[in-house]
Formats: sequence, structure tokens, C-alpha cells
Amino acid sequence: MKDRLDGKVAVVTGGARGIGLGIAARLAADGCRVVIWDRNVEGFDADAAGFTPAALHVADVSDFGSIERAFAATLNTVERVDILINNAGVNGPVMPVWEYPLAEWDRVLAVNLTGVFYCCRAVLPHMRKRGGGWIISISSLAGKNAFPEAAAYCASKSGLNAFCESLMQEVRHDGIRVAYVMPGSVNTNFGGHQTAGAEWKLSPDDVAEVVVDLLGHPSRSLPSRVEIRPSKPPKKG
Repeated sequence: MKDRLDGKVAVVTGGARGIGLGIAARLAADGCRVVIWDRNVEGFDADAAGFTPAALHVADVSDFGSIERAFAATLNTVERVDILINNAGVNGPVMPVWEYPLAEWDRVLAVNLTGVFYCCRAVLPHMRKRGGGWIISISSLAGKNAFPEAAAYCASKSGLNAFCESLMQEVRHDGIRVAYVMPGSVNTNFGGHQTAGAEWKLSPDDVAEVVVDLLGHPSRSLPSRVEIRPSKPPKKG
């Protein structure tokens, strides 16, 4: 995989922590020049992460102007983008719809769904001009298996899935490969120090493994959707 990814430029949104950091670290280990877009780049610790990114840019995915500025800064630093990993996301509060704050609904949809559109909208003209690229978005099993008191989150991930399905068909003949990954429960305490009692959950490294597998898949076929879940979750009942 290192030979296939060596020298490629990968942008990872929300890459300063959690799943995004796990993906960024793995891509860097496999030879990518990794650019992190995050609202809080000051929170990135290169020593703890085990790699130094090619660039860190402040970016709020819910603000298209912020994304345009981050993309321009990225091109100024590394000159191109070969891979876009749409990882930035928020959970939102857990409560029934009739109590759900209007501002929180807007925020969850803005980050989890509109933010992916903004990032793709900024990067796609560049990728089409270059003749190809990869866009992988981190969704959730909640996008197909909705559960109560999480309507905004579930709706945002379901919308993300549909967006990716549509985009994949729009750009496949431009050499741009689009896929989305739907993890189940993930322990996002990155760095190997899992939260007590959460050992059964996926780790960010598990999601990162799926991402690099997608990037290395033969060009004749396209695995456009991947589900990944803990192999032995707690038994119910």
C-alpha cells in the first residue's frame, strides 16, 4: 500500500482527533502527505499522533468561506489534493424531537451533511481538472439503522449516504472514486487508551484500515459503501 499512496496528498477534515486522527496517522504511515483541516488545530499533538502533517489549516466545514480559504491555503502549501477524507462530524444532543433545540438541528445538519457538500464543492473542480482522485466520507450505521432520540444525527448520516451515492454516479467517469464508510460504535479516545468498558468497540485504527483498503482497491471495480461494526458487542437482554 505504501507504494500506491507514496507522495499522494490527502486532506482529512476533523483530523486533529478521534477517527480523523486515526485515519490521518495511517495515511501518513503509508506515505501520504497529510493535510489536516480542523476547527481546532491547536489541539493537534504531533508527538502523541506519531507523525507531522504536511500542513494544518483551520477550517469550519459548516462555513463555505472557511473551506474555500483552507483549500486555497492547501494548494499554496502542497499544490494539489489527490484524496479527500470527509470525517468532521458532530453527534448533537440526545433527546426527543419535540424537545430538540432548533439551533442544534441546524448545527448537526450543517456539519454532518452540508459540510461534506461544501468540501466536495470546493475540491471537485480541482480533481476533475487533474483527471481523478478519491473522496471517502465517514458516515455511520445510524444512517441506515435509526434509533430514538437521535433524529438529527440519524437524518444527517442518512442524507450523507444518499449524497455520496449520487456524487459517485456523477463523477465516476471523471476518474474520481467516491465511497462512504459506515462504522458502528467507535471508541474515539485515540492513542490506544480506550475508555474503560469500551474495549468491545471499534477503534479509529479499524476505520483507518478500511479507508486504506478502499484507496488500494483495483481501479476496475469500486466498493462504494462499506459497513464495519464491532465483532462482539455486548449481548442484549
